[in-house]
Amino acid sequence: MGVDVKRFYFTVTHEFNAVWSAQFQSDIGDKPTGSRRYDVFVKKAYIQAKLSPAATFRLGSADTAWVPFAEGIYGYRYVENVLIDRLSFGTSADWGLHFLGKTGVVSYQFSAENGRGYSDPARSKTVDFEGRVSAEPIKGLTFAVGGYSGKRGNETKTTPARHTAERLDALVAYVADRYRFGGEYFSADNWTTVTSASKDSADGFSAWFSVGLDAANTKSIFGKYETADPSKDIRPALQDTYYNLGLQWRPNKAYAGALVYKYEEVEGGTQGTTNGTIGSLVPGKKGEYNEVGFWFVYDF
Repeated sequence: MGVDVKRFYFTVTHEFNAVWSAQFQSDIGDKPTGSRRYDVFVKKAYIQAKLSPAATFRLGSADTAWVPFAEGIYGYRYVENVLIDRLSFGTSADWGLHFLGKTGVVSYQFSAENGRGYSDPARSKTVDFEGRVSAEPIKGLTFAVGGYSGKRGNETKTTPARHTAERLDALVAYVADRYRFGGEYFSADNWTTVTSASKDSADGFSAWFSVGLDAANTKSIFGKYETADPSKDIRPALQDTYYNLGLQWRPNKAYAGALVYKYEEVEGGTQGTTNGTIGSLVPGKKGEYNEVGFWFVYDF
């Protein structure tokens, strides 16, 4: 029992003119490590040049191509991270050069990144590449594919890279005023073994829904199911399963609150997640995470 402020963002955006702008965003949040402290990071700090709707450049720490895109379609980031972010197979922002835009029904983003995420601006010998292309052939229906390739910031003068981390992403979703249905899939190779001799692979999928209970869509029921094999080669018995179910009340665009039940189990070992390390080192045993609570978000 207790109250926990998991995330607090302070954002400042300044538009110099129709082309040039800048944004700064701090990320203040707790870490599920038992440290009982808040960490403060610079999440976004970039200069933007919007030459046209089809061509926008951002230099600095900015949204990555996949996680924020999937979060926007899913719509319940304040309750739980999307699949690859929850299991640390992706991050929501990174330092680098980002190109994004939209033309017709197609939107896209391509980024050259440091690979270590926004909380660590350290550079390595090479840069990583991440991209996404999505299409909305009819209003609300979205198809998207994405990919990642690089050393994840682990290659240095003293630590050579043995493998290249790669990730493939796919998403299909339908979003209307009162309904959200979607699914996300990922597969990854050598995500955690860039500098080790061993090779490894992973994959997983997520499915979610949301249904409005009244005409104004102030009340809705939502849920999500996810399963993943985080280490198919090194720890083939390891499996993560997660689901949630909740009721949301959103009286306006700024505020939302939800009563949510969460369940997660890890079999075949332990796995780090945004809810902490779950599992058991005892053969044949599994670890479980259960939580019932109220989640709130306020944008001001």
